[in-house]
Amino acid sequence: MKKRTMKVLALFLSVLMIFGMLTACKTKEPKETPTTGQEANKPEEEKPTEPAEEEAPSEDEKEQAENELPREETLYFAGQQWGAVVGWNVLGDGNNNSMALAASGSGSRTIMFETLYMYNMLDASYTPLLADGPYIWNDDMTEMTVKIKSAAKWSDGTPVTADDVAYTFETNAKIENNQGLAFAPYIESVTAVDPQTVLIKAKLDDSGKPVNPLQVQQFIVQVYIGQKAWIETVETRNNNDATAIKNDVAEDVVYSGPYHKYFADDTKVVYVRDDNYWGKDASMWGKLPVPKYLAHAIYSDNAAAQVAFEAGEVDVDQQFINNVQDLWEKKGLPISTYMAEAPYGICVNMPTAWYNLDNPALQNAAIRKAIAIAVDYDKINANAMTGQSPTFEQVPRSCMNPTDGEQATFNHDAVKDLQWVGNDIDGAKKLLDDAGIKDTDGDGIRELDGKKLSFIAACPDGWSDWQASIEIVAAAGKNIGIEITTQYPDANTFQSTVTSAKQTDYDIFMMWTESASPTQPWGRVRNLMSSEFNGKDNNWSGNYGHYSNDRIQELLKKIPAETDEAKLKDYYTECVEIYLTDIPSFSLMYRPDKFHAVNESVWTGFPEAGDGLNIPPLDCTDGYGIAALYNLTLVQ
Repeated sequence: MKKRTMKVLALFLSVLMIFGMLTACKTKEPKETPTTGQEANKPEEEKPTEPAEEEAPSEDEKEQAENELPREETLYFAGQQWGAVVGWNVLGDGNNNSMALAASGSGSRTIMFETLYMYNMLDASYTPLLADGPYIWNDDMTEMTVKIKSAAKWSDGTPVTADDVAYTFETNAKIENNQGLAFAPYIESVTAVDPQTVLIKAKLDDSGKPVNPLQVQQFIVQVYIGQKAWIETVETRNNNDATAIKNDVAEDVVYSGPYHKYFADDTKVVYVRDDNYWGKDASMWGKLPVPKYLAHAIYSDNAAAQVAFEAGEVDVDQQFINNVQDLWEKKGLPISTYMAEAPYGICVNMPTAWYNLDNPALQNAAIRKAIAIAVDYDKINANAMTGQSPTFEQVPRSCMNPTDGEQATFNHDAVKDLQWVGNDIDGAKKLLDDAGIKDTDGDGIRELDGKKLSFIAACPDGWSDWQASIEIVAAAGKNIGIEITTQYPDANTFQSTVTSAKQTDYDIFMMWTESASPTQPWGRVRNLMSSEFNGKDNNWSGNYGHYSNDRIQELLKKIPAETDEAKLKDYYTECVEIYLTDIPSFSLMYRPDKFHAVNESVWTGFPEAGDGLNIPPLDCTDGYGIAALYNLTLVQ
């Protein structure tokens, strides 16, 4: 176990300070990597080179993948993949392939498919990946220019070009997949000026200003770039049918990242390093990532994964662990977290209980507020989070995460009368009584319009911290005369249900909010309340309860183009006021974007606060967090 001597409280506060508005436009290159894209004399474009042919795995190799990979060559993960992989389609939304396809504004996972830039939530910087050098806005932020690295290659040996970027955007928009729905409203066009120059034009409002330059900046760190030639192949074999294109399993997919599929079944998924990966070029990492294999067993729940983690069978664990400090303080295991003391990670996310507003009873604001103020959030913090989160007394609720930058975006005094700490049973009962929502037959359950208030609350089975939270929500209901029954379906079933256009299975359910990204806190307000997602199937973008508010839609349009800080603060304050008044959902805790615990029985060199590497604690896979794969060494 590494010893750390930092003053943790001071460190935590300093980490929070580095989050400004998270809209900075800094660009940095990876460590030990020469600056690229800015040399006076660029080499002429090379012809595509044929990659060395990769042999298909032999039967012995397949048997090895099914049983045991070379431990000294394999980095094992837990907490990212739940259920068997469905597909490998960079255009699809239902791949259930979290290790390879997890697009996010806080930093997309880029082990197999790559983005133009890698976002780093630690300093809001953009590190070029497929891109060559910094992106360039024109003066009025209506057009962005991005260069493509000449070294960047697809897995078939052909160069990554501006045409690939343009065609990816066009196809996403055309087939209305998740990325198309997310960015087409804000980007007018993506065109190839020449093979290595991309021009991104923002959509403009009636006054000629960009609708949302923040979304353009998020596009370049979130959206995976696909190969135009491969996309055309998929379109042809699916007769240009959008649904069929999105559902294509894509076993033949062409990729640009350092790893690709080696083995997958319902027990595990394994990725093998592509030793021809273009990133070993001096213009990028200058070397290959250290582990040859990345592997993820498919565990039944958090408990099973934790047993494997403690045993050293898992190296990187992205899941909540009760009293994680006990693993090194009491058990003496070679386990550590990004920060040595609570909260052990950087809390930028707010797991939230969403109300299904398609349920007529939950369209009653008094019921929504009564449940929300009755929940014992301190108990969630103590029991579900075991103290690994700031409390709502320490950081009162809003639409913003606890970082200093986001907390400075709204007027705290203006909303303090709307905020609640929780466990207000008497206040909740009075609210319901005053609304005429009472128990008229003496069975302990209140009625509305003659119907008993009975709701189903759900989250994925095996997600222990979420399940503990939902149980506390159910207990709050019981305390105020509302029946709340808990259900814990498997993660695949749960997620496909709550991301559907309309569902009647769950009345209260947990989902994430957006974390640190180039668009915050605008992006989280949108995530929590924007009606643009209503009626959309396979909606992973937010507002899962289908809330609608015209004024919120107006504010979401105004904020991105506003440069007056005072007006911005007024707008964000109004957003918070609406959220805390209408309560379409209510956050249950603050938590890290990713839990990042590591077992150093086999591998060491993982990022930790204060190490000077500036690699975020994102499980060695997300955004600039993938830089960790290039720093690992075997334990001697």
